[in-house]
Amino acid sequence: MHIRELARRAHVTAPTIRYYEKIGVLPQPPRADNGYRIYREDDLERLRFVTRARSLDFSLDEIREILAFRERGEAPCTYVLSRIDEKVQEIDRRMAALSQLKQELQQLRDQAEGLQLTLVKSDACVCQLIENR
Repeated sequence: MHIRELARRAHVTAPTIRYYEKIGVLPQPPRADNGYRIYREDDLERLRFVTRARSLDFSLDEIREILAFRERGEAPCTYVLSRIDEKVQEIDRRMAALSQLKQELQQLRDQAEGLQLTLVKSDACVCQLIENR
């Protein structure tokens, strides 16, 4: 199959496929006499794996490492589990930070109820809600 067909079936763009080839996530495919890339079904499966891993927030470097395990005939599961644990911890940190931000914004909103928001305190004041924080 040609790159357009591979892109359609994998739900990615042709430039994405070319980029993945350039950085080594996808192998360079053989070319036809006219220079067109020729892909096989296993290229489609690998591209689908890459797409799924990206949707789980694996970086391209992490994906390249996972694929390298497989190419060496090793199971990448221990590596994948350690990355998953790190991602879950990072999500927990982000959620805590977002929860704190939400509280701060709600407090700011509550404080704004008693302010005269149409008055400008001085020429240097941009917004008293933020500046008085």
